[in-house]
Amino acid sequence: MEVIGLQFDIEWENPEANYRKIEDYLAGISARSDALIILPEMFATGFSMNLDATLEAGDLTRSEEFLQKLAKEKGCAVMGGFATPSKRADRGQNELAVFSPSGEKICRYQKNRAFRYTREADHYLPGREMVVFDWAGWKIAPLICYDLRFPELFRRATAMGAELITVIASWPAVRADHWVTLLRARAIENQAYVVGVNRTGEDPNLDYPGRSIIIDPWGEILADGGGDDGLIRAEIDLETVRGWRDDFPALEDMEA
Repeated sequence: MEVIGLQFDIEWENPEANYRKIEDYLAGISARSDALIILPEMFATGFSMNLDATLEAGDLTRSEEFLQKLAKEKGCAVMGGFATPSKRADRGQNELAVFSPSGEKICRYQKNRAFRYTREADHYLPGREMVVFDWAGWKIAPLICYDLRFPELFRRATAMGAELITVIASWPAVRADHWVTLLRARAIENQAYVVGVNRTGEDPNLDYPGRSIIIDPWGEILADGGGDDGLIRAEIDLETVRGWRDDFPALEDMEA
């Protein structure tokens, strides 16, 4: 399977500008039919606590319609993050969705850990469920940003069969070393490919380093986006995961 991540400087609370940016970055890119294109957390607005600017309602949100259109145009699966209303009027939900080339929504996931340090928990309700979806013969678990600091979430995903784990993020530059270290650790301890897709640039509160990376089950970095806007891409091999888990069956010793 081919994995493609797009890191870019998200225009603050400006969905239309960000949709155009993404279309421009991907305009000349051809993707294989088994590819998965991944966009960052809250790609249309940035990581804002302003619910009036971020929340998108409807059976298909505006950003979901954009993801669906992109999947159809590129002929592959597309993942990206956005925010939706919750059952509480004063809280939203930080989510992501994945669409297939036919336009089918094949996955939706709500961020399980709200980032207390930035008061995300005061604005977005955390989810409770892990999700594993099937694509191109793989079992894939999507997570969002702060989830990365909680290895138990990754263990749950692995226990559900995940062979590829994705993390979309708005991870700040001040903790860029943590980002890379934790992504590598999650790949090693779960014997899985891990893909982290982060944003670049800055918003009114933080600077962002990019550093989107694709990591193999041994923790080796296959692709690194550095600090500039653009794509990372790599071909990943399912037999690499399964063979390593057979040869070194550490996951069999996980507690139930």
